[in-house]
This record gives sequence, structure tokens and C-alpha cells, in this order.
Amino acid sequence: MEFNDIEKRMQTAITSLENRLISIRAGRANPAMLNGINVLYYGTPTPIQSLATITVPEARELFIKPFDKSCLKDIDRALNEANLGITPTNNGEMIILTIPKLTEETRKNYVKQAKNIAEEAKVALRNIRQDANNEIKKLELPEDEEKSELADIQELINKYNKIVDEKYKEKETELMTI
Repeated sequence: MEFNDIEKRMQTAITSLENRLISIRAGRANPAMLNGINVLYYGTPTPIQSLATITVPEARELFIKPFDKSCLKDIDRALNEANLGITPTNNGEMIILTIPKLTEETRKNYVKQAKNIAEEAKVALRNIRQDANNEIKKLELPEDEEKSELADIQELINKYNKIVDEKYKEKETELMTI
């Protein structure tokens, strides 16, 4: 396994972490909250972003305006089934999601959720390091070269663990800020 490949895998873990942290709402409307929600459109699961324009007119509101009004009920159903903790309002033209203010308890639960996601990212990084270390040991390099390679990998994981911690701290601050 090449050093660049290892770093690419670690970067992919960070990207996954960022995407998962975005999905945790912070009391503000964010179109990314709807990532991963699929609507049954003519029998095919279709991402909601492919069926509608999603806008944020105010800090705590999302407007979902479908390109094809015939799928408005399907979008409404998908949003209800997604368990966002928000009741969609269908006015016949579009769906409005009003994000409620977060309680202190809810904020703390979201921080715990973010911490779990960050911990999962660290586990993924450790698994990548383990794979890389095993590959290096299989090469049967001279002892000093092997130690150097293992040290480089450890340096890389330290760098990416620090990034995970920073991303978590940012999300925690965002969630706990009223």
C-alpha cells in the first residue's frame, strides 16, 4: 500500500465524518439535513434533491418546492417517514419545514451523537493504520526502514485524529451556541 493511498483513505474517512456531522441539526435550517432522504417517485427511490428545489428563506425554515407538483404528497410522506423530528407543512405548492428551537437536553443529545460519529471516524482511521502497518510488515524491509515507515504512518494518523477532534469541537460549539 502506497503512502498516498493511505492518506486518500484517511481523507475519505474525514469526508464521511463531515457529511455525517452536517446531518445533525443545530437549530438552523440546512438543506443538508435532507441528505439521505429518498422519495418513492414512480416506484423508484429518488433523492429529494433531485425532485425539488430546497431553499432557506429564513434561519429556521426550509422550503421544498418540487419540480413536478404531482410528487408533493410523496415528498411529504418521505419527510414524515424520515423521523426528522419536524412536522412538514404542505400548502399545495411546496412543503415548509419549520425547525424548532433546540432545548438544552436536545442539544446535549446531539453533542453525544456528534461524539459517537467522531469516535467512529477515529476507529476507521485506526483500521486504516492497522492495514498499512500490516502491509509494511509483509514487505520484510530492513528494521530501520520499517520503523521509519511505521513512524510516518503514526504521524499521519496523529494529524488526522487532530482533524477529527477539531471537526467535533466545531460541531459541539455550533450545537451548544444558542
